[in-house]
Amino acid sequence: MTETRSILLLGGVRSGKSSLAVTIGRGWDGPVTFVATAQAIDDDMTARIDRHRRERPEHWTVLEYPMPSADDLPGTAGGLIIVDCITVLVANLLFADPGDDAIVEHVSRLGEALADRAAVVVTNEVGMGVHPPTELGRRYRDLLGAANRALAASLDDTYLVMAGRAVRLDDGDDILHAMGVSR
Repeated sequence: MTETRSILLLGGVRSGKSSLAVTIGRGWDGPVTFVATAQAIDDDMTARIDRHRRERPEHWTVLEYPMPSADDLPGTAGGLIIVDCITVLVANLLFADPGDDAIVEHVSRLGEALADRAAVVVTNEVGMGVHPPTELGRRYRDLLGAANRALAASLDDTYLVMAGRAVRLDDGDDILHAMGVSR
């Protein structure tokens, strides 16, 4: 990254989002702060967290915040912030139950705080799969979709990551222009 950019890496489970974020961090010429949102709530999550810890360089600053807010972000000059991941953050907030609007606002403020910084934000796209059979599943999917849209609106670039490959997504303005429609 030669200029300061804030990017959103969006994709499915095991698509390569986190690996790409770590690769960007490894190549960053300056300090890296990694904000991890996962909690070791069972043996599987403990093993996943341990694997992710081993993948990150030891000299990075790691902040383990289940529900990081804009106020929790460090102000390191020339530094890169990686937030992994919004998917877990939204789940953590959902179970804390501050209300749906508050959850989306929380993530939106986080995105706004990262907008003018060098940042990589990782999140899952859960709207492309099976329709959730439960009310809680549908609520979570809808909240994560709204949170992802808020992040994409705040950050400089959004990439869809699939099978370890990334495709830049644009905001659709060219489509609107071609159709003679304005926002």
